[in-house]
Amino acid sequence: MPRLVLAVLCVVLVAGCANVPLESQPVVVSGERQGQGSGDVVPEPKPDSDPLTLVRDFVGATLKPGQNNAAARAYLDEQGRANWRPSRSLTIIQDTFGTVYDPAPQPDPNTLVVNVRGVDVGTLDQNSAFVPDYSPAALKVKVRKQATGQWRIVDAPPDLYATESDFSENYTAVPVNFYSEQSATFVPDRRYVVAKPQSGLPSRVMYLLVNGPSTSLAGSVKNLLGEPVEIDTNVKSLDDGTLLVPLTGLSGVADDIRNLIAAQIVLTLQYVTSARIRILADGAPLVANHPDWRSNELPAYGATLSPSRDLPGLMTVGGRVRSLEDGAPVGGPAGNGGYDVVNAAQSVDGKRLAVVERDGGKVRLRIGDLGHDLPLVGLGGTTLSRPTWRPGTGEVWTVVDQVSVARMVVNQNGQWTPLQVNATDLTQQGDVTELRFSRDGARVAAVVNGQLWVASVVGAGDSVALREPRLLQPHDLHDVVDVDWLAQDTLVAVTTSTSQPVVRVTVDGQRMDAFNSSNLTPQVHGVTAAPSRPIVVADASGLWTASVLGEVWRPQNHSMKDADPFYPG
Repeated sequence: MPRLVLAVLCVVLVAGCANVPLESQPVVVSGERQGQGSGDVVPEPKPDSDPLTLVRDFVGATLKPGQNNAAARAYLDEQGRANWRPSRSLTIIQDTFGTVYDPAPQPDPNTLVVNVRGVDVGTLDQNSAFVPDYSPAALKVKVRKQATGQWRIVDAPPDLYATESDFSENYTAVPVNFYSEQSATFVPDRRYVVAKPQSGLPSRVMYLLVNGPSTSLAGSVKNLLGEPVEIDTNVKSLDDGTLLVPLTGLSGVADDIRNLIAAQIVLTLQYVTSARIRILADGAPLVANHPDWRSNELPAYGATLSPSRDLPGLMTVGGRVRSLEDGAPVGGPAGNGGYDVVNAAQSVDGKRLAVVERDGGKVRLRIGDLGHDLPLVGLGGTTLSRPTWRPGTGEVWTVVDQVSVARMVVNQNGQWTPLQVNATDLTQQGDVTELRFSRDGARVAAVVNGQLWVASVVGAGDSVALREPRLLQPHDLHDVVDVDWLAQDTLVAVTTSTSQPVVRVTVDGQRMDAFNSSNLTPQVHGVTAAPSRPIVVADASGLWTASVLGEVWRPQNHSMKDADPFYPG
């Protein structure tokens, strides 16, 4: 019916609708770009483009290099070129999209509305952080025939739109680091900056660093470069190749904080420069007698948050806890059958063990020293998720009956007390079946109704909450059964899917890659991962290991059927 209405209008208003196609077919817009410096002349749109083609080409021009979105601005009428002030947000749509006329009739035959028909996959927000999405594109573009006979865009959209390919080609991901006081380490906040010109990358990244963490991490980390700290003059390369970072507003800042600020800057800029970094504060070295920095000069922040190479990991199988190294049972009731173990977690230092024990038709939690009796800690239910140890603390967290998150806190006398976590933002999304702390403790990954979520951990003491839950890859990632942290900003998840049983996902959900699945036997039901460790997955036949995408899974040396593996943490 919309096409019929438009056709009638075209018959009545011949002058305005001549040679205007009714609909464009979905096409894949190439991510290829024509190089264009800020001083280049911006070409006009192709002559005699119909409105559908004009709008499609407008989307394709959004990220072409040039000042002030000049390439996209060329598709606007004269008034629009002068007045368009798009926001800093960028909506990213799938490569394949179409354009179609809006069915609502327009009173002026020389004015039409074109709808972009496709799928939004996410937004680059004001903080240059990716926010995942999966919803129909909502872009409407009004076009008008000019006195020259050419169609041009009027009332240009307030936000920019670009395809995934164009986004990937023109932006680069940078882990911008912020400090976590809870775990005394730095937490990467994945952000996206325009990749070219490459010489300006350090300056663009420093701008993000000084302006603080993204919404997803606000409250979880500390901005050491907050007000009144500013970048004094331009971040630039000196004649000897040293990168100069001049700051101001650091008067009176203590030496220990200055060292942390230097580490924060160096850890962040190492992704965009290989040069020495000279950090100045009001014209003098930020850290006395240490003006220039390289990443290998920094202390090993967070080294104690990853398990030692001496701790090979454990597995639960047949109600017992065994070593991944040799398959031998651990000492005490957890290994000799004294407890009917459902799942378990080893502390990052390897000294303690938390086990969920089957008790008739219910389960209960025990925590104690590995190899010894594990006292009951007064927490139970119909189900308890596999425990996870909170980095930088002695806390153990678990999800009770899939609806509430409990944290067990130990006092100086070794007594454990259950405390609640304000996890409403997460639990209201559905049944929570798995929960896993990142190695820096700033985030948790969760499996909720078979989908993968990430939330930030805010607070300390008696008041801790899970905030800003984000659903990752909502369209393509389903039937998730387990998850672990491959790195601070990378997850590995396993699903019941036969086509992609094991996937790697960035912490913001911007990218997902599937591991080789050729020699895994459905269904995969467990996974464990840690930095610089092989990934171990559990399928219907036993345990398998791999380290990189594309690698064929190898049988784990002491694989057992129905085993569930876990590294310390």
